[in-house]
Amino acid sequence: MKTLGTQIATFLSTRDAKRNLATLAKFFITLAVLILLYSVLFHVIMLSIEGREFSWFTGLYWTLTVMSTLGFGDITFESDVGRLFSVVVLLSGIVLLLIMMPFMFIHNFYAPWLEARIRARAPRSVPESVSGHVLIATWDMIAPALIGKLNRHSIPYYVMEPDPEKATRLYLEGYSVLNVRPDAREDWVAARTAQARLVFANDDDPDNTNITLTVREVTPNLPIVALANALDSVDILELSGATQVVPLGHLLGEYLAHRVNVQGAAAHVIGAFRDQLIAELPVQGTQLAGKRVRESRLRDKCGVSIVGIWDHGRLHPVHPNRVLDNMSVPLVMGTEKQIGELNHIFSRRRAVELPVLVIGGGRVGSAATRKLRQDGVQVHLLERDPSLRASLEHVPDQLIIGDAADRETLLGAGLHEAPAVVLTARDDAVNIYLAVYCRRLRPDIRILSRITHERNLDAITRAGADFVLGEASLGSEIVFSRVLGRELVILGEGVELFYQPVPPSVEEQTLAQCGIGAKTGLTVIAIEENGAVVTNPSAGDRLHAGARLIMVGSPAQRQEFGKQFLGTG
Repeated sequence: MKTLGTQIATFLSTRDAKRNLATLAKFFITLAVLILLYSVLFHVIMLSIEGREFSWFTGLYWTLTVMSTLGFGDITFESDVGRLFSVVVLLSGIVLLLIMMPFMFIHNFYAPWLEARIRARAPRSVPESVSGHVLIATWDMIAPALIGKLNRHSIPYYVMEPDPEKATRLYLEGYSVLNVRPDAREDWVAARTAQARLVFANDDDPDNTNITLTVREVTPNLPIVALANALDSVDILELSGATQVVPLGHLLGEYLAHRVNVQGAAAHVIGAFRDQLIAELPVQGTQLAGKRVRESRLRDKCGVSIVGIWDHGRLHPVHPNRVLDNMSVPLVMGTEKQIGELNHIFSRRRAVELPVLVIGGGRVGSAATRKLRQDGVQVHLLERDPSLRASLEHVPDQLIIGDAADRETLLGAGLHEAPAVVLTARDDAVNIYLAVYCRRLRPDIRILSRITHERNLDAITRAGADFVLGEASLGSEIVFSRVLGRELVILGEGVELFYQPVPPSVEEQTLAQCGIGAKTGLTVIAIEENGAVVTNPSAGDRLHAGARLIMVGSPAQRQEFGKQFLGTG
């Protein structure tokens, strides 16, 4: 740890400090000259007007006592000229010693030194003992979600922040941060990029290109995941050396479109894990409506398992006695053959030919519209900004320019007959408002929405959204899947895929005996042991020491798992 003297010496060596000290020195020189002048004038007035003589030191003593407002009164003038001079010395002393000097000292020395000490708290390099870390190019809305996932798996990370004040604030809040410049090669060397696990370039497209090129100068083989705001930037970032380019807004729109579930298939596949497909099975219009989960007997009929139930925007755990209503969407898991058998059972359902309504024609709304049309779904797009008419003219089947908050405009866009509405405004408050509005006008419609901030998840699900997904959760899951080298499974906002070693407290017990689902709400979708993965396990499968559980659920449910089985808070 640096001593106080060393810290001051280091501070004084900086360019700004030298400039501030020069200003402070000029002030003290001016003050010294003025004190000397007052001391001389003291002698002149005392000798020429009042006929008294004092030593030069006495003149300096009188000047300092008057300017500092001490005023001992042992030496005073008797003439009006002398007393007027005393007033001038007194007033200038108040301004210079009591006001200007403290301000100049604080402004030019103490405050900059204190700020420099605070800034110095954020490290500028990664310790040599650290390796296998993830480097995040900047702090954005994805960084906190990604950091949470990395912390849960004890993977070190560092956020690169060039602003000293912001870097210090993040550092004091407990984040691992480096006060470095993402566009400087030497700073990437200081970040031990060659020993890192992955670089996440999450700035804008030009800066991400610069970051990618700079990292490639340091290490040619390190995985780089780069965000792209524009689709045209994907090729540029790939040519710059990015391992994976993520056009996040475009992908978010496609994932929302993928969950509309109006194509007519009984089970709509949304992802895959090893040899198992994960699909959503809308209950509305099927013989499952009104039945309990145990009465569905889907595992007996076709081998698939219900691993969760979407209801009012939340993925709920599976309980045998839970009743499936028209708004329920069970999440099922099975092989391709089993999903095919499930679709055969519900094959009497026909495709919906009514148009889906997309509100918002930005990056997300345009991508969702294009994806739906590729899948053969008609789309009406409602956009408020008339300046976007030319760019959106041929994107949907029908483009409506107007305000979605207007009842006539919303109904005229097709809300009264649409099977689903997709809300893509960037403002969460607008999406929450529209979710309430659409739910009141159409209680039976399926509402899908994006969110920008995870804190608004509860609000928008209460507002009536059936499925919610945000850029932060989508982006963090894409990057984290790359970090771990595992399959990318996007289930929805607030739902994640967890890997957890079998706790000692449940070793040699069956899944039914340990009661993970009943106690925590998590669903075990696979068990990994000795390099082999048993997907879609049954209640009778036994948990052995050294195996890993692969579970689906929310972070809160995982925290409950820690309390119940690991003894952690």
